[in-house]
Amino acid sequence: MAEAQEQQPQEPMHKASNRIQVSSSKKPMFFYVNLSKRLLAEHGDIHLSALGMAVSTMVSIAEILKKDGLAVETRLSTCMDSLGGEGGRRPVQKAKMEILLKKSDNFDELIAAEKERQAAEGAAHHEEEEEHGEEDGEEAEE
Repeated sequence: MAEAQEQQPQEPMHKASNRIQVSSSKKPMFFYVNLSKRLLAEHGDIHLSALGMAVSTMVSIAEILKKDGLAVETRLSTCMDSLGGEGGRRPVQKAKMEILLKKSDNFDELIAAEKERQAAEGAAHHEEEEEHGEEDGEEAEE
């Protein structure tokens, strides 16, 4: 039995960590968009998967990444998945979709530009808060 396990090619452990199972109710969509960006940067590709009502959320995530020029779709698959069926219950058929995305050629440049923009916005916001704080302090002294 141990010999059979050695003969089967095993997927590297890090590959499992680039898989995102999208839910339509557990997390907001942009949680998944940001997670996808982070995993694309780390692994170079991501595997999005969703069942039932979550399929539309997953498609939106993939389309945002593609529209922003961050990812390219390399594979798309659909099927019907049987869930449940334990305890004498009938299995429920759910639509399942999987999308494999890889980093675009200019992913790193786009992410660097996004981080610079966020840093500049953060600095401007911080300066604005300091100006309002000084004004409030002056009013309090009067």
